Amino acid sequence: MLTYFILIPIIIAVFLYMLACGKKGRAIAIIFQTGFVGAVYYVFTLTRQEEILTNIGGYDSILGIYLREDTMAAAFVLLTAIFFLIASIYSFREKDGRLFWFLIFIWQGASVGIFLTRDLFNAFVLIEVVTVVVAILIMFNRKNRSIYDGMFYLMLNVLVIKFYLLGLGYLYRMTGTMDIVIATEALVGMERSELVLPYALMMTAIALKCALLPMFSWLPKAHGSPAAPSAVSAILSGLHIKCTIYLFLRMQEMFSTLISAYEFFLVIGVLTGIVGFVLAMAQSDIKLILAYHTISQVGLIFAGLSMGSYYSHIGGMYHIVNHALFKGALFLSAGSIIKAYGTRDVYQIRGLLRRYPGLGIATLMAILGITGAPLFNGSISKYFMATDASAQMNVILIFMSLGTIISFVKYGSMLFGKSDAEPEAGVKVPAEQQIAVFALGFMCFFTGVFGVQSVQFLFNTSVTIDRLGYLEKAGIFFASAIAGFFIYKYYIKTSKLLKRLRSFEMGFRSACVCIGVFFAALLLTVGLVQYYY
Repeated sequence: MLTYFILIPIIIAVFLYMLACGKKGRAIAIIFQTGFVGAVYYVFTLTRQEEILTNIGGYDSILGIYLREDTMAAAFVLLTAIFFLIASIYSFREKDGRLFWFLIFIWQGASVGIFLTRDLFNAFVLIEVVTVVVAILIMFNRKNRSIYDGMFYLMLNVLVIKFYLLGLGYLYRMTGTMDIVIATEALVGMERSELVLPYALMMTAIALKCALLPMFSWLPKAHGSPAAPSAVSAILSGLHIKCTIYLFLRMQEMFSTLISAYEFFLVIGVLTGIVGFVLAMAQSDIKLILAYHTISQVGLIFAGLSMGSYYSHIGGMYHIVNHALFKGALFLSAGSIIKAYGTRDVYQIRGLLRRYPGLGIATLMAILGITGAPLFNGSISKYFMATDASAQMNVILIFMSLGTIISFVKYGSMLFGKSDAEPEAGVKVPAEQQIAVFALGFMCFFTGVFGVQSVQFLFNTSVTIDRLGYLEKAGIFFASAIAGFFIYKYYIKTSKLLKRLRSFEMGFRSACVCIGVFFAALLLTVGLVQYYY
């Protein structure tokens, strides 16, 4: 059945491209996608008991190619299926043509393959497929800026994936296999010094695809590209980047017996989070605000995954899911807002709640989710991250949360008031778009109120929330919200420094230099730790 999880989206893609891509064809595809979600959920429930393996080709042991769905992979595959269903519903009336729908479902099949494969080379192939598909979708409307953004994304990702391939070659030479499980067993008996180079090579490639500092320059171009369809931006931010975070987790598991770089990625995660929200504060384009906050939230996720405690790890994992929900809702709603108001400038858009109540409420729920408001999903994952954190780390987490709040005070100003950029009479947001955005927004609330149950459901693990501790975090949030409002009103709106940062953009050469700097820093850090211990 795992093989069909990769093939079914591809079959739907071919159906839409070859046979029908009108409304009837799209409706049939959405129905099949709904059934696909049901099948994925059924297998998801089976993984609560034991992991599922599928052997492709019938070869055993080292020659076999396996698909594996364990608890972690099952959660990501379920998230993928649901997310593409919502994106399909949102795009139902979009006049993007059959190529768009073909690429969307190919993207889904390759993404599911990344989560299921146990073979590192297959992961490389699927990553390359996704890279090409995403580049085409970014350039889909063939505008000058989108073509530049798409080519920048494509060339940078093609360049850095060679690091992964070279590291994989070293690993294969030492272990004789590309299977993650078998390679993990083979690495136990090796010298740590032998693994430093392949680890640094592979992790550099993964870090760029996760948009970690300083290698994040591609993400605002890809996610905020003016001509890219809104569903593409939502999938890029909400789901696509999770594929490489998943690979990061698998790589850490594989090398964990001999190499540990958690401190390195903790520092990089914190710095990425801070730089991300600072650059987000400087933007006036609503898509770029969201794009830079993807960088910030990825930094927060890496910080949570690298703190080294059970609850911080659970918090990081849960924030991956939460980020997909609220950032997907925000990007999809941004697409509808831009079409309705005819502008991307956050300062010109006002009265969203008054003109489009459903869209406005969904946007508000997503904002409350990403800022960590009590009863919303972001508050639960941030609570877990902070539970076992040191006093210094708690201060850093509060500071990062404050930066997010300040940015979304600005973003949330679109919900109220009046402006010159009022929508023309008769401009409506299609019902299916409002339903798609509201579904994600509501899930931000639902997975907050039922946060403990959601963690149990997704990751098959038990957690508890101390009520007094949660109330304390709620108090910190409200104090931060008040501080964030006044900081925005009296400094951010008039800051000349932030206005200068608005034009910050890194070219291709600078991005290549950043790759080299990150690789050298990681290699040096891991090498020194190996030498010291």
